[in-house]
Amino acid sequence: MNEAPTSLPKSDAGAAAAPRLTGYAHGGGCACKIPPGELEDVVRGLVGQPGADVLVGLDSGDDAAAVLVRDDLAVLSTADFFTPVVDDAFDWGRIAAANALSDIYAMGGRPIMAVNLVGWPRGVLPAELMAEVLRGGLSIAAEAGCPVIGGHSIDDPEPKYGMAVTGVAPPDRLLRNDAATPGLPITLTKPIGVGLLNNRHKQTGEVFAEAVATMTSLNRDAAQAAVAAGVQAATDVTGFGLLGHLYKMCRASGVGAAIDLKAVPLLEGALQALRDGFVSGGTRRNLDWVRPQVRTASGVTEDDLLLLADAQTSGGLLVVGELPGYPVIGHTTVEEGLEIR
Repeated sequence: MNEAPTSLPKSDAGAAAAPRLTGYAHGGGCACKIPPGELEDVVRGLVGQPGADVLVGLDSGDDAAAVLVRDDLAVLSTADFFTPVVDDAFDWGRIAAANALSDIYAMGGRPIMAVNLVGWPRGVLPAELMAEVLRGGLSIAAEAGCPVIGGHSIDDPEPKYGMAVTGVAPPDRLLRNDAATPGLPITLTKPIGVGLLNNRHKQTGEVFAEAVATMTSLNRDAAQAAVAAGVQAATDVTGFGLLGHLYKMCRASGVGAAIDLKAVPLLEGALQALRDGFVSGGTRRNLDWVRPQVRTASGVTEDDLLLLADAQTSGGLLVVGELPGYPVIGHTTVEEGLEIR
């Protein structure tokens, strides 16, 4: 692991060069999440909050909390932040904002307000760079029609950015992690592989425009399509990878899933990054956690499983149901566990 630099790199002419933000963090994006098994051990004793108005709490490991405030209105709340996943400050802000907003969309909701969460090494990186990060976040929030009203910042050895987001949804139309039923198609609304490409970017400086475009794309349209189609179960694919988030949804719902490996959409360059060894520690931990639940057909390789466990940042929605225009990658089953074909 490279040590984070303690000062801005200098060009040959002695002037300050544009800093590579990913070099100031031990990891990047949602790959920095605490491993799923370790996190569940920590919060296990915190579930079951009292109150009839709590519609969705910690119990099912869902994307956001939901509280009933009126018979026809649920308020959703979430927070998400992470270290730099790309070197461009504006793009990092955009990615982090889209990722935070995604938790609201994954519940079938509409974001109505956000506040910024910032950690910044103020003695190392200039404030102007932080302003670019915030400007990127504001641009995505504006696209979502979600005002950003203030926030909180701390002096931090590592740069971190994200948002706490409040949303609303009809309580009877929530997309939940625990509402999947067997025998339904599984739809994935974005290609996977951004974790591999982001890790390659961190190590080499190569820029992958398609990965940035995917991570900054809102899940709004897919969420609206899911709600309109009467879907009941969905989640988004982020740091625990496709396998990890699918397993969490299946476990909460008491169902299983069969995945058609060839149907899973991939970003261009992801397979090559996998072959070249740009696999993050977070991805390997994801696979270690979910491996006991996985059954594989002959021909499914370790690399295939690493790809399915790739730690995504601002990934797509994983929907139990079919959405027009998006690929179906498998189906839910009666038998619990994950089958990869």
